[in-house]
Amino acid sequence: METSQKTARELYNELKASPSRKRFGFGEKGILVNVDLQKAYTRTDLFKTAYETNPDQIKYVNELASKFRIKKWPVVWTHVAYMGSGEDCGVWGTRTDTEDSLQNIKFNSERSELDDRLKVDSEKDIVYCKKMPSAFFETQLQSLCVWHKIDTVVVTGGSTSGCIRATAVDSLSHGYRTIIPEECVADKHESYHFANLTDLSIKYADVLDVEEVMSWLSE
Repeated sequence: METSQKTARELYNELKASPSRKRFGFGEKGILVNVDLQKAYTRTDLFKTAYETNPDQIKYVNELASKFRIKKWPVVWTHVAYMGSGEDCGVWGTRTDTEDSLQNIKFNSERSELDDRLKVDSEKDIVYCKKMPSAFFETQLQSLCVWHKIDTVVVTGGSTSGCIRATAVDSLSHGYRTIIPEECVADKHESYHFANLTDLSIKYADVLDVEEVMSWLSE
């Protein structure tokens, strides 16, 4: 195993400056999957489970969503929420049991709500409540992609090391070109964030500047 004295951020920036793999590239039709941009993870002023990496993340996500709608491409928002008993969280919810624990994000609680700054179109957008890390797992996302003849999945939200990674791996596993706009994903610690962006870039997705994704959507 290789070792390094460099930080995860430094290793990511090196890879970004000199990519070791060719890109998957953009396809013909995309879907925007915004993962768990809910208050439990975005409102750092309210919940200690929340995090912020790029202060403009939500602004960029809103801009992407608007461009997808203009092209009449689907926009999906996911959030997690569980029963009062937490049993629908399964074994994932057994490691801790505090008011901040995952399984204690209850239906209709403030922690389960999408961030108020998000511009969600209640008539056109799709909202899924998921239980596990991947937005594909036991939701209708794959069926939606098939129906719309999607070949490119753009993933935003958090956390980079958790649900973004899981969704990106599942997206590739389903045969989709997978795009992660760097400014649109976030994590609790920069080491987790940049280490996973590095690994995703090498193996599973194109991690791109959001402006490049915007340019594709403007074609």
